[in-house]
Amino acid sequence: MNRIKPTLVRLGIRTFKPTPEGIPLPPNTLAELQRDMARLSLVVSQIKEIEDARQKRLEQQHETGPYAMVRLLARIVGVGVETADMLVHEVLSRPMRDRRAVARYAGLTGSPDESGAQRCEQGSPEPATPGSVAA
Repeated sequence: MNRIKPTLVRLGIRTFKPTPEGIPLPPNTLAELQRDMARLSLVVSQIKEIEDARQKRLEQQHETGPYAMVRLLARIVGVGVETADMLVHEVLSRPMRDRRAVARYAGLTGSPDESGAQRCEQGSPEPATPGSVAA
């Protein structure tokens, strides 16, 4: 759709009607739109296949394990099956040692660079003040 709308806007079409003058679309523009619509149809069908396969897996799996967690998360208002599946398989399946590790993974806190007993925060270094020694 992001390719189709600009093609029509270039011709002054903002509501998917024929050109403002009532003339048919130029042949090259019409062919371009037909190719874009074919691509859109293919992508929509591929997305539907993926969603159907995921739904089939969710229905066939037991009430324990990761698919049970996906079903539980998907019941939350605003969290769809896609988001729940991603959270379970990419975030909740990782071994996190504590709640700080979870917050770091989510980007809510900094990621310390732990090297032995020395700890320093990753990212842009603070400017050195007069009299301090840069590491």
